Amino acid sequence: MTFETISRRGILGVFAATTVTAAPVMANAFGFLRGAGDIRRIRMYSGRTGESIDTVYWVDGKYIRDALKEINVFMRDWRTGQAIGIDPRAVDVAAASHRLLQTNEPYMMLSGYRSPKTNAMLRRQSSGVARNSLHMVGKAADLRLKSRSVSQMYKAAAACKGGGVGKYSRSNFVHMDCGPIRYWGA
Repeated sequence: MTFETISRRGILGVFAATTVTAAPVMANAFGFLRGAGDIRRIRMYSGRTGESIDTVYWVDGKYIRDALKEINVFMRDWRTGQAIGIDPRAVDVAAASHRLLQTNEPYMMLSGYRSPKTNAMLRRQSSGVARNSLHMVGKAADLRLKSRSVSQMYKAAAACKGGGVGKYSRSNFVHMDCGPIRYWGA
């Protein structure tokens, strides 16, 4: 095929292929819900607010705007009530990890979005809180499951290769984000 014969559809196909390559969460973790159709679902509850969420946020290649808005409110900074747009890729990492863990139990979300004020307060209390935490830009969540160990959750999230994964065994949670791929914790 010469350059002159490449159609607009062909160019879009190349970009689509590039998008799949650049989205390791989908390629590595979702695999994709074989036999269940092209949907993504997230189930979480907050021990802090008593709220829960169980929503399909992606269908047939498209994010569902109203579901993402619901996720933004659910994952707000519970201390200040402030909500921002949560990066859907962070939700993808959590959903893909959950799928790999083969459990119906919803995640307990300990922390989603954190305002800079909340993050600064937590930094004063703990050396484990990053100054430029991805929580402050809606790209991270700290999650727990009763039915799975921190090690199991850590391995599932790491298998997604969708961002950073931190194991906090003493505090019984796993940090998952959609930033650069990196791993830490003991």
